[in-house]
Amino acid sequence: MAVATFTGPPKGECCGNKNMEKKPSWRRRVFVQTETGCVLGMELDRSDNAHTVKRKLQIALNVPTEESSLICGDMILKNDLSVVRNDSPLLLTRNFLHRSSSSPCLSPTGRDLQQKDRSREIEIIGCAEISSETRQLVKDIISAIKMGIEPIPIQSGLGGAYYFRNCDGENAAIVKPTDEEPYAPNNPKGFVGNALGQPGLKRSVRVGETGLREVAAYLLDHDHFANVPSTALVKVTHPIFNINDRVNGNMHPNKKQISKIASLQQYIPHDFDASDHGTSSFPVAAVHRIGILDIRILNTDRHAGNLLVRKLEGLGRFDQVELVPIDHGLCLPENLEDPYFEWIHWPQASIPFSDDELNYIHNLDPFRDSDMLRMELPMIREACLRVLVLCTIFLKEAAAFGLCLAEIGDMMSREFQGHDEEPSELELICIEAKKLLEQEEFTSFEAEVGDKEATQFQLDCEDQSFDFNANEEKLTGMPFFPFGSRSRNGRNPLSKLEENVMEDEAVNEEETTLGADKCTGPAGNLVPNISMLSMSMKSAGMDGKSWQHSGTKQKGGFLAGTSSGNTSLNELPATSSFVKVTDMDEEEWNQFLENFQRLLIPAFDNCKRGNGGKKQRQRLGTSCQF
Repeated sequence: MAVATFTGPPKGECCGNKNMEKKPSWRRRVFVQTETGCVLGMELDRSDNAHTVKRKLQIALNVPTEESSLICGDMILKNDLSVVRNDSPLLLTRNFLHRSSSSPCLSPTGRDLQQKDRSREIEIIGCAEISSETRQLVKDIISAIKMGIEPIPIQSGLGGAYYFRNCDGENAAIVKPTDEEPYAPNNPKGFVGNALGQPGLKRSVRVGETGLREVAAYLLDHDHFANVPSTALVKVTHPIFNINDRVNGNMHPNKKQISKIASLQQYIPHDFDASDHGTSSFPVAAVHRIGILDIRILNTDRHAGNLLVRKLEGLGRFDQVELVPIDHGLCLPENLEDPYFEWIHWPQASIPFSDDELNYIHNLDPFRDSDMLRMELPMIREACLRVLVLCTIFLKEAAAFGLCLAEIGDMMSREFQGHDEEPSELELICIEAKKLLEQEEFTSFEAEVGDKEATQFQLDCEDQSFDFNANEEKLTGMPFFPFGSRSRNGRNPLSKLEENVMEDEAVNEEETTLGADKCTGPAGNLVPNISMLSMSMKSAGMDGKSWQHSGTKQKGGFLAGTSSGNTSLNELPATSSFVKVTDMDEEEWNQFLENFQRLLIPAFDNCKRGNGGKKQRQRLGTSCQF
């Protein structure tokens, strides 16, 4: 495990994320990490390609590179590396799941480490713009390291984490190496399982990718609105880090200089966390601001342990506290997941948003935020950005409608029935939006086929006399296919659901409604309201049972559909998700968002009127500190 600097030599091309911006092919520095945690810093020349990068990695770190792929986020690099920006982290992954025992991934010897480690103690990677606060923090830590002030391992949590200190010996930052996360190959606490890039603690958050999410949460906290501490993705070199001895099964710190890619977050002195303090004294504004961030990034792990509490001292500030949110590694999943919001039942969450908060929400632009993250974190996956867009739109529309934080969080949370989960109101809206998208595609196809048949009919009429009376019986005897009634495999996966909705509408058609029970879809079609959709799903289920996480793929359905785009080894396997956001191309995604927004107002109205029929939710989330 080492860091080295190379200058390099051949040419080619790359496939993958079209949003990666091309840069001139002058010399750039990148950081290549193997799936077992080895890191190599190297200089790219205009003649370098994926093959030469692998060769340098093999020579420097003594790791096998056969049957492997070089990856940057969603993009599999092939030949041309001109799309790779300066200071980008790359990942070398094997092309098969099971590693051969005859070709182990060897770590370099101590002599190799001493000879090849010529990089600085800490280097900030990924971000195009680095704040002066972060730069100063890194300088302070480097100075302390040179003075011999050692980092301190953190014993709590599931993953490897370290307090790095300043020249006064005070904690300055918390560093979490990506290869020491839960399930990562060098986890120091026994939670070892997967290679980097494989499903992690949450299946829609990959091993080794929680660090970039920590940085994303900080970058998305515009104007320090939610008080997220300064965070950066870094390459750190220090002997304190853990390397697991795979031969003997032992876990111990390596005494040589080791380089790791890690998240580095400013340490915030505090008095306790939210689990040790009564929530009634928490400022309403602080709870709202943290909740707004959690909703935008679909935080799946906002428990009391990652809300730090600081007492405010001074005249007239008796018993006043400040909240500091940390640990955002399980936000921005690649699919819609069940979030965990500790604040959802706090009284502050039921208080309406202030004008300042509504103004902040109104000014949020998820598409601009996505572009910013692509620029600052080029390795972030498009699926994460789609989740960000979807949740931010949901927040903006819900706040404008007048929903409070607790109501919004409740609509995003799943309901548990025993050991089974049912989709949240947000997921139900997405399922219906995808259903409308399928209907629109079917109608478009039907219209196209109809135009072709009409043209052919006219040509036939010109060529020969056509006996309408003789063919009337044949024409009227053709089967009729209702609008949007079939999926690509000829069967509507939600047909039973539709029947239940139709029955509900028939029963209630004479009742007076407020006009939001139904909304008009494409071509004037009526869209069932969300509460009916929710009830029909619960009654229809799967063979009369509640929806369960079986991971079953259903062609034409929307619970765990396969990707319609380019599939690569980089795509996650089927997960416990009711809604995938990666199975749509750009045009379908834009149309889906239009359908999604059109369904929101009826859903919010049902929420306000209490038509969802939801019981008090059973919250099963637990602490995932690491």
